[in-house]
Amino acid sequence: MSYEAIAIIMFGSMLLMLLTGQRVFAAIGVVSTVAALLLWGEGGVELPFTAAFKLFKWYPLLTLPLFIYMGYILSESGIANDLYRMFHVWFGGLKGGLAVGTIGLMVVISAMNGLSVAGMAIGATIALPEMLRRGYDKIMITGVVQAGSSLGILVPPSVVLVLYGMIARESVSQLWLAGALPGLMMAGLFIIYIVIRCRIQTHLGPTVSKEERDLPMSEKLRLLRAGIIPFLIFFFMTGLFVMGVTSLVESSAVGATAATLAALVKRRLNRKVMEETVRKTLGVSCMFMWIILAALCFGAVFDGIGAARAIESLFVTNWNLSPWEVLIMMQLSYLFMGMFLDDTAMLVIVAPLYVPLVKILGFDPIWYGVLYTITCQIAYMTPPFGYNLFLMRAMAPPEITLVDIYRSIFPFVLVMVVALILVMAFPQIALWLPAQVYAN
Repeated sequence: MSYEAIAIIMFGSMLLMLLTGQRVFAAIGVVSTVAALLLWGEGGVELPFTAAFKLFKWYPLLTLPLFIYMGYILSESGIANDLYRMFHVWFGGLKGGLAVGTIGLMVVISAMNGLSVAGMAIGATIALPEMLRRGYDKIMITGVVQAGSSLGILVPPSVVLVLYGMIARESVSQLWLAGALPGLMMAGLFIIYIVIRCRIQTHLGPTVSKEERDLPMSEKLRLLRAGIIPFLIFFFMTGLFVMGVTSLVESSAVGATAATLAALVKRRLNRKVMEETVRKTLGVSCMFMWIILAALCFGAVFDGIGAARAIESLFVTNWNLSPWEVLIMMQLSYLFMGMFLDDTAMLVIVAPLYVPLVKILGFDPIWYGVLYTITCQIAYMTPPFGYNLFLMRAMAPPEITLVDIYRSIFPFVLVMVVALILVMAFPQIALWLPAQVYAN
């Protein structure tokens, strides 16, 4: 049997397991382990064993639970609620204003967490029920929460860009800076879409009652103070790292400590908050570790059968594609794999091929890291198995069905495709800020 046929059987088996409702890590891990045993016999056991120890010895993995902890303690202590209250009052008079405020909330949470999971949890538990209660269209706001939470893997401190930097051996601080402007641009495009659509279809996003938003200016200014704490946390965490004062792991520890102190200063740090934060942090961290472990094993088997080299030969030798055509094909392959895998799995599987190929083709690897991340954001929300779709299904209220979730994402996916095309056509959107910072 050819290696190409083996690769197809592996993907087919994994998809079949996913269709039966198996967890993502179980589908990836079981298929890769069985494939290793069938291909190489008892020696194939070494692949998952080696992958496990490779994961446990990866020092930057310490940032994962710390960033997740930071996001959850802000949520459980009510600091995220304060932020949403601020957006609620300041944007409530605008058609779709709460949806606009939700995007703003997601940007702030992304700047404090680096993952889409925390943003999704906060959006699904705080923003979504509030907008449903006020008569917002459930399909539109489901898309808002999913699109907004996806910003967590692009806006610094993005954990995905950290992983890319480690694999590509590129500067994480430059990658973070490169992701900042595209992330803000994408958030701006989401807001423009929401405002325009709610003006055309006013029933989708009704305004908040005048009584609720008609507060004295002194009260509105007091609410603005809710944004000071997140700004300080972001500065101490990301700013110190970019300036070279702290390492990556130290930066995540600074962020987690700052979030804990913020909850303490606001007198909201109690046993219940800590128990919920630790329990949720442990659950999400373990989920990510299992997925990364399974992805490493799958990537080892996939690379061992020569599938990556077959893709390189297909792009460059057989099809005789130009550099830009190869780049587009790589992006399309990420979109395809993103229907079935999470960003970590995709990166582990194809990074050994794509990163060197990007450099050979003459493209900037920092710029490509941003392209990869935006493509992951799109893939996260692409049926049938987009990662964010299932996270939303697990966290959404019962009245929001899987069909609603699928229907909600298409307009936002189109907006993200526009953002991807803009960054591809104008690389300086990503490269201008790191060039300015490092030039000085």
